[in-house]
Amino acid sequence: MCLVALAIDHSRRFPLVVAANRDEFFSRPAARLTWWTPEAGGPAVLSGRDLESGGTWMGLTAEGRLAMVTNVRDPSRNDKAAPSRGRIVPEWLGARERSDRFWMRSALCGYNGFNLLAFDFRLGECFWGSNVSGQTVRLDRGLHGLSNAGLNTPWPKVEALKRRLREAMAETDSVDALSLRLFEALADRSEAPDELLPGTGVPLDWERRLSAAFIRIPDRGYGTRCSTLIITERVSRHLVTHVFERSFSPTGVALLRRSMLKNWPPRYTTDETKVFTPSAQEVVSESEVPVDASQPAKRMRVRSLLKPEPAKKRRRAPAL
Repeated sequence: MCLVALAIDHSRRFPLVVAANRDEFFSRPAARLTWWTPEAGGPAVLSGRDLESGGTWMGLTAEGRLAMVTNVRDPSRNDKAAPSRGRIVPEWLGARERSDRFWMRSALCGYNGFNLLAFDFRLGECFWGSNVSGQTVRLDRGLHGLSNAGLNTPWPKVEALKRRLREAMAETDSVDALSLRLFEALADRSEAPDELLPGTGVPLDWERRLSAAFIRIPDRGYGTRCSTLIITERVSRHLVTHVFERSFSPTGVALLRRSMLKNWPPRYTTDETKVFTPSAQEVVSESEVPVDASQPAKRMRVRSLLKPEPAKKRRRAPAL
């Protein structure tokens, strides 16, 4: 995964939206979106899959975990003997440990530079971690973007995708309409002007070609292999999540897969020692929701996906 924009609790209608592109060499074999079980065991994963080294760039479990990984672009620090970073995602999805222990273990495993976005909806938490910066950050509600640098680093394609995600969520009222707008944004081949290009240690020509959201470098056999969307829609008091994957061949042929999960993500519990049950206490936030244009708006309880941190004891994210 090389480009991600996500919105968490930014919209009442769509509480979770993820739009992402995976860029890779076309010679590297991969399986398309489906449910599969990691070799090490654990819960089934819904994702595409790397068939060369195992693992995946982005996946989720029915139990309520979601993760996505991107490389940190720095050729000077790249170790060809390092393990595949795609292993990190299924390890998080199947882990039973809390995020702080997982970050420490992953940072010491010898991976090349990586970013990891890791959700545990049962706990109402999402963290970004990087073994390059040596830190983790607990994500708040709002829009976030990530490519091959740190979280929310303002690369042109990151800022453009965040903007188009914000606009699409504000201007569409259905999952299908939103997915079309986001697939259009992920297909943008516009390259950034040279003066806005980051300096990551690759030649200027590569930097320029990698600056587009959708990448095609035929002479290197490299480009965007798939575009993935995760769109959670609030239907009455229930959540329905749609997962789309549009995969591409070297010749540009696109294939689409779609999966739907009811009542996902699961609700978090306020008691972290217990698994959530429908009768558990819920934390809710309130917002004004117009129900009928002919009737005055009434207050409805709208439950967020992320659990608010206590006002007096704001917990710092664990250090790597």
